[in-house]
Amino acid sequence: MVKELDEKTEALPDHVGWRLWQASRAWQAEFAAAMRTAGYGWFTEARAGLLGHIPRGGIRQAALIERSAISKQAVQQLLDGLEAEGVVQRLPDPRDGRGKLVDYTRMGLDALRDGDRIKLQIERGYIERIGQQRFAALMDALRTLDAGQTDASDKKAGVQ
Repeated sequence: MVKELDEKTEALPDHVGWRLWQASRAWQAEFAAAMRTAGYGWFTEARAGLLGHIPRGGIRQAALIERSAISKQAVQQLLDGLEAEGVVQRLPDPRDGRGKLVDYTRMGLDALRDGDRIKLQIERGYIERIGQQRFAALMDALRTLDAGQTDASDKKAGVQ
C-alpha cells in the first residue's frame, strides 16, 4: 500500500522559496564549518543565529530576546554558552538596574572580524562558480526583494 502511494505522489513545485531556503542552508553550513576550521570550535549555526542579532556595539538583553524571536529561555541558554566561551559578556544596564547589556568581548570581536573575512571568501567562491556579472545581478535582486519586504513591513506598522 505504501509503495502504491509513493508512486502516485505529485512532484513538488520548484519555487523560489525552496531555492532560497536551500541556498541559505548551504551558505550557513559552509560558514559554520569554516568558522570551526578557523579555530572557533564553539561556533554553531544556533549560536550564529543569535550572534546575528547582536550589533557590534552591544544590545540590551530584553531587546535581543525580542529581536531574535526565540524564547527567553533559549536566548538565555545560548548566551550562557557564549559567555562561558568568552565570546560575549553581560553587564548591568546603567539605564535600568534590572536589565543587562550583551556585548562582545575582545575574543568575540576577533571572531566577528574572522567571520567577515570568511564571508568574503565564500562570496569569492560563488563568483568563481557563477561569474561576476551573475553574482552582481543576484545581489541586486536580493537587495530589491529585501527592500520591498522592508517597505511592506513599514507600511503595515504605519511607518512613512
